[in-house]
Amino acid sequence: MAVITPTNKSVESLEGLHLYHGGISNCSMRVRMTLIEKGLPWTSHHIDLKKKENISDEYFGINPNGLVPTLVDGGVVHIESNDIIDYIDESYPEPSLRASDNEAEMMEWLHLAAAIHVPACKPYVYAYKIAPKLKKTAAEQQKYDELQKNEELKNFHSKHAGNKEFSTSDLDKAKAILGACFAKLEMTLDGRKWIMGDQFTLADISWIPLYFVLLGCGYPFDKFPNITRWAAAFEGKKSYQEGVLKWCPDFSKV
Repeated sequence: MAVITPTNKSVESLEGLHLYHGGISNCSMRVRMTLIEKGLPWTSHHIDLKKKENISDEYFGINPNGLVPTLVDGGVVHIESNDIIDYIDESYPEPSLRASDNEAEMMEWLHLAAAIHVPACKPYVYAYKIAPKLKKTAAEQQKYDELQKNEELKNFHSKHAGNKEFSTSDLDKAKAILGACFAKLEMTLDGRKWIMGDQFTLADISWIPLYFVLLGCGYPFDKFPNITRWAAAFEGKKSYQEGVLKWCPDFSKV
């Protein structure tokens, strides 16, 4: 469970559930969907990533990585989206979003989604869609470098700073990881409605934002018919409509 002590002490006085999130952030989509599935009231603090609103002393004082989402529950700060949705489901157990017969496998899917975020998802999304739209000015880059202490994230963002572009090797690595993971998901969904079978769980919530965002970047999901069928089943879900589409109706137009 990723609980941190913020240097921005103002959030410790917040009551109830407060979510700092970005409309176009796939990680934020997970948490919004989970809160909606649970029917929980929450206060929205939208961070406009296109305006670099996360690059501030105030926000880095809440989340030391400067990332969204951040959940504050009764003054306690939680970061990392898959840890957050696991926390929500444990703390607010009804209705349950846990796999009733194989929780270990469900958690493996959450851990896998988290593990591929920086080495695969971010490079693909930034290279094909986001990097040109989130170019930092020299002043913004300097501010980010001053605030960011996470070396993995600093290294990632240095690869598209200024006029730089992601290398072919970075993209090839990202594509290989994504291809292997989606091949595994395609096989798992064969004959299943949801990732864990008939039951809708956190595993589905963890992976559908990846599909949504990568599809908007042109990822070739047409070769994965089971994944395409699975994704179509979300269209009638309130949590998908209000947790994803409401905030980012079409990622391809971002």
